Amino acid sequence: MRASSIDIHPNATWSTNGITVAGGNGWDSKTNQPWLPWDLYVDDDQTIYVVETANTRIVEWKFSATNGKVVAGENKAHQLKWPRDVIIDKENDSLIISDWENKRVVRWSRRNGTRGETIISNISCIVVAGGNGKGNRLDQLDYPRYVFIDRDHSVYLSEYENRRVMKWEKGAKQGIVVAGGQGQSLIELNKPEGVVVDQLGTVYVTDYGNHRIMRWPKGATQGSVIIDGNGYGAQSNQLNGPVGLSFDRHGNLCVAEFGNDRVQKFNIE
Repeated sequence: MRASSIDIHPNATWSTNGITVAGGNGWDSKTNQPWLPWDLYVDDDQTIYVVETANTRIVEWKFSATNGKVVAGENKAHQLKWPRDVIIDKENDSLIISDWENKRVVRWSRRNGTRGETIISNISCIVVAGGNGKGNRLDQLDYPRYVFIDRDHSVYLSEYENRRVMKWEKGAKQGIVVAGGQGQSLIELNKPEGVVVDQLGTVYVTDYGNHRIMRWPKGATQGSVIIDGNGYGAQSNQLNGPVGLSFDRHGNLCVAEFGNDRVQKFNIE
């Protein structure tokens, strides 16, 4: 994910009940049935692009739509295989897609594109976080999941096994714990996934194992639950396996749920 342009008040609250803006009709391959939605991107016009890992496709949901439109992939040879992330390249009017199983990044035109163009594949990379073996030291990572890069080029990583979110400043030899621990209390995370950081440095993270969304202000030693806290389930005030999250330009929060095969939108109050 790239830097957020959202400026959210540090005491902002969101509605208790979410609105289903994509899916919620069970899992399958129909365009109103996202199957294992992994991540999402919300465009300026509130169009939502949903990454469907099991359906190997990216589906576009216009504002208030009851069906999505496949705009990339969908079980065709030499296209996508278990995609994990998507962002918009506005300059080229394209989708930039992390094509996980194919080990590449592809650019896919939004102007009736029929296949992607590989833009990153089998290249040498520069280590910006970790690289010192698996572990829980500040210079190590254990099962990193989601990445967010802020305007200062600091890298934020959610670590599934270490149950924390780390910040690695540009050029740093070790990271800083900015959220996390173990268990279910407000100082802890259980299998964190998606992470977004606003302009104030506040960390928003999907607490997958605890089925909730948490907020950790910059420098805080404990977080606060901003969405859910009602145990996992399929009601409008519940989550089941939240993974990706994204804010729209108004500060409304959209969450992709692995367990419910839907995207929920929680309006800012």
